[in-house]
Amino acid sequence: MASIRTAVFPVAGRGTRFLPATKASPKEMLPIVDKPLIQYAAEEALAAGAEKLVFITGYAKRAIEDHFDKDHELEQELEAQGKQELLDAVRGIVPSYATCIYIRQPAPLGLGHAVLCSRPVVGDEPFFVHLADDLIDAEEPCLKQMARVFEERQASVLGVETVAPDQTDKYGIVATRAVAGRLSQLEGIVEKPKPEDAPSNLAVVGRYLLTPAVYDKLEKTGRGAGGEIQLTDGIAALLADEPIYAYAFEGRRYDCGSKLGYLEATVEFALKHANLGDQFALFLAKLVADRLRR
Repeated sequence: MASIRTAVFPVAGRGTRFLPATKASPKEMLPIVDKPLIQYAAEEALAAGAEKLVFITGYAKRAIEDHFDKDHELEQELEAQGKQELLDAVRGIVPSYATCIYIRQPAPLGLGHAVLCSRPVVGDEPFFVHLADDLIDAEEPCLKQMARVFEERQASVLGVETVAPDQTDKYGIVATRAVAGRLSQLEGIVEKPKPEDAPSNLAVVGRYLLTPAVYDKLEKTGRGAGGEIQLTDGIAALLADEPIYAYAFEGRRYDCGSKLGYLEATVEFALKHANLGDQFALFLAKLVADRLRR
């Protein structure tokens, strides 16, 4: 399978739902147990074959660059203290074959504009777009599932899942016709429609595999919902020229852009943690038992 070499991570958003925690620290650096959200995102892209990681950043996002940079002093300290497991974890954040590139989004003009900022480094190749807020726990990484679809169809692929009908105004919503299994073909897409106006309750949830033709569409896209340049509008324009597919990925998504989703992910990942899972499960069982006795 030919690899999609580039993954784009729009990380310029301020994360206001997590204030004051995100006042000076990026929301993408919020930890799920012992790794920040952005590291889970990078690992998923790398597992899908990406070698170039492009971060579209903004104000107060320097911590993301520092996280993926080499820290010689820390490594020396860990080595001197004989903490080999931690040393390996730090050195393994970015494999030697991968390159990190940082592009500043000059103004908060929306997801479509953030993706457009990546054009000079992506070039004329298909690419992933990964929103770190959407953490997907899957046996086969979500982007890798989508790359298999691209290999077969040679067309853009959107990761989708069914949401509650009253939640359509929080997502890009697609109209589709079934192709086979989890795959369907797009017939339309609209950004955050009211439930009564939504073409379905099938939502795009933070995973895209796009052909480079989307850049020309985004260049011509005016401001849409919320006064921003919407990626959804660029995709809708692209649909007039080439087929686009929706793929209902296998796995469980956690909306870590919400406090409840973030807490759910933290609990589930803690229960799966190799060193902490059993102890944490006992703690939760005791906590629930104590609450029930009150």
